[in-house]
Amino acid sequence: MIRSTVAGSLRPVVLDGATITLEQVGSVALHSAPVVISAEAMREVHRCRHMVEQLVEAGEIVYGVTTGFGKFSDVSISPADAALLQVNLIRSHACAVGAPLPIPVVRALMMLRANALAKGHSGIRPETVQLLVNCLNRGVHPVVPEQGSLGASGDLAPLSHLALVLMGEGEAFYNGERMSGEEALIRAGLEPIQLQAKEGLALINGTQVMTAVGALTLIKAQRLGKIADVIAAMTVECLHGITEAYAEQLHRVRPYPEQIGVAQNMRTLLHGSHLTTKQGEIRVQDAYSLRCLPQVHGAVRQTVAYAQDKIAIEMNAATDNPLLFVEEDLVLSGGNFHGEPIAFAMDLLKIGMSELANIAERRTERLVNPALSEGLPAFLSRQQGMASGMMIPQYVSASLVSENKVLSHPASVDSIPSSANQEDHVSMGTTSARHAAQVVNNTAKVLAIELICAAEAAEFRGPADLAPATKVLYDKVREVVAPLLQDRSISSEIEAVAKELCEGVWLSAVENVSGELY
Repeated sequence: MIRSTVAGSLRPVVLDGATITLEQVGSVALHSAPVVISAEAMREVHRCRHMVEQLVEAGEIVYGVTTGFGKFSDVSISPADAALLQVNLIRSHACAVGAPLPIPVVRALMMLRANALAKGHSGIRPETVQLLVNCLNRGVHPVVPEQGSLGASGDLAPLSHLALVLMGEGEAFYNGERMSGEEALIRAGLEPIQLQAKEGLALINGTQVMTAVGALTLIKAQRLGKIADVIAAMTVECLHGITEAYAEQLHRVRPYPEQIGVAQNMRTLLHGSHLTTKQGEIRVQDAYSLRCLPQVHGAVRQTVAYAQDKIAIEMNAATDNPLLFVEEDLVLSGGNFHGEPIAFAMDLLKIGMSELANIAERRTERLVNPALSEGLPAFLSRQQGMASGMMIPQYVSASLVSENKVLSHPASVDSIPSSANQEDHVSMGTTSARHAAQVVNNTAKVLAIELICAAEAAEFRGPADLAPATKVLYDKVREVVAPLLQDRSISSEIEAVAKELCEGVWLSAVENVSGELY
């Protein structure tokens, strides 16, 4: 579980349908902060539910309430069958496949679905959304298979598995044990609900799976973007890098804020180093993987910022269909469930994070290649020929960046029609988000390998000569990875370092010395 670096993270998070932040999603998903629905939001839920009941009583034709779904939208359903229609919807749609989504992702999607319902446009009963919140607070986590969403009409299949548990069906995790949804509710002291008109549709017609995966992926990506600067700074030191490449004047005349910010980070992080060099002292200019750090890392931050902007909107959006507008006395069928904005955002994010890994792997190569490493021993080995040192970790890094290139193919450019061509264009946004999560996890391991190699190179240069900021990171990695005095398997150490990089605690330790990084 990713630890919090935010004080007071266990304070209740109030859902009002409009103001949820990425930090709050992390607090609930990763640290089990409790959730409550605001009184005003619950009043809006009441009002909207009353409107649904009036429509059913009047026999109005409303998609998914008194009609079938998808291509069956032209089939009328009698008011007497409105409740059964919702139960059938959930049971038929709960056919997702694959491994269960991680519990933090499930917690995030539960929170985000409750927040969307709290906007008061979905027509769900207050007691149903309250049960969803109670499950979240008491640790009843539905088993939600990760595959099966087209990313339009929402995340129908995976979200149906969430709804099954509220009905006392399906499966859930409770206290670390997988069991029936009914048993999980009983153990948590909760009772299942019987879905009424519109409620099944309200629970599953939305983009919360792709948004939940995207939000938690984005939290990691933000942390990795910053710590990558610190790792890169240590590599620059160990390769006697030239600091003029980060001069303020140079970046001022190409005024991308992100590039300027990374250059400032590099100047801050390298301040006080006894290992860096000046232009012409050893060579006139460095290779691109060192010299172009601000340009590349800065551009990566642009992709992260774009994704953050779109996730922030989607977390507070009403994305089901139809939507009810009580003040205007309107029921409108539309397409807010279409995941294209998140699909694009996640595809862009995974491209950016792939590039962060690509350039990190190139720096790792320079650390281990005796033709490029400014006098460091080949593969950072203390027993040349007898011990391979850091030769194969660079292979692993190369493998991971190549895998990222495959995963970075944009899922959003694909579409396949469904529901007899009624739903003839889809976003594949959930696939984009899942692939982005894999790319970010791979990138964490690539950065971990660079950091382990940089720390090993620092052993030969002299750790005392590192800048104060990078020395903090060196000390942190040495708590997990001992110097490689002789060959050993370091698989578990790479994984452990990657986990620490994602959690952000090491980054906080560096910023305690350097000040907050851009």
